[in-house]
Amino acid sequence: MTAQLIDGIALSKQIRADVAQRAAALTARGHQPGLAVVLVGENPASQVYVRNKIKACEDNGFHSICDRLPADLTEEALLQRVDELNRDPKVHGILVQLPLPKHIDAHKVIESIAPEKDVDGFHIANAGALMTGQPLFRPCTPYGVMKMFEAYGVELAGANAVVIGRSNIVGKPMAMLLVNAGATVTICNSKTRDMGAFTRAADIVIAATGQRNLLTADMVKPGATVIDVGMNRNDEGKLCGDVDFDGVKEVAGLITPVPGGVGPMTITMLLVNTIESAERTASAAA
Repeated sequence: MTAQLIDGIALSKQIRADVAQRAAALTARGHQPGLAVVLVGENPASQVYVRNKIKACEDNGFHSICDRLPADLTEEALLQRVDELNRDPKVHGILVQLPLPKHIDAHKVIESIAPEKDVDGFHIANAGALMTGQPLFRPCTPYGVMKMFEAYGVELAGANAVVIGRSNIVGKPMAMLLVNAGATVTICNSKTRDMGAFTRAADIVIAATGQRNLLTADMVKPGATVIDVGMNRNDEGKLCGDVDFDGVKEVAGLITPVPGGVGPMTITMLLVNTIESAERTASAAA
């Protein structure tokens, strides 16, 4: 049996078409959705991510601001810029691209973003709201994975799900979204003893560690849904995930490829969070 591929590119296009329609309707009412992206320093990967985010805004009718700031920017100056964006009525979402230079406290910067504009969903207020099942914004990558489950008819209520990875960006919020959807969730990490014992019992496995070939075919239950959030490079320099794709696709029922799986969904859900923020603002002003 070869697994069915979950096509993140096609699903992303479908969601973006809806977002573009909603953006056009808001703009017609004088509330064009706006996203501000702040990049500090010259991190090459961050520059690519930021460029893709700005292009996605332009392609879907959003107003965008892109601040490219020097690596030696002071923490105080960055906090001041975030405060200005918090008070800008044309900005509905603020994203400070991580990682930040070492002399800047990323936690302090994230906490300075107004929770109602925190479209990454990283602010403590938003993380707490997600924990209590009342999220204002869902972090973009886990939100994209939930949309994949919905689109491909993956039943979450009552399912055994394993999340490999415990980051605040993917692992923990992913687990919370699954718990809120009625799944029985186990979080595995680098200290887990015999990870395969957990994954072999799982209907759904989500790998999000940044460790190549972490999940192999012998660790997967036949017919399981496997989501690969990892982003690595193989020995030939090609993009690959955390899952041994060639092996696991012969066992799983559904699987995401890398590239073309979760990746396209992340920026798409950033647009969704921003449009939701803009719609809330427009409703409040009505």
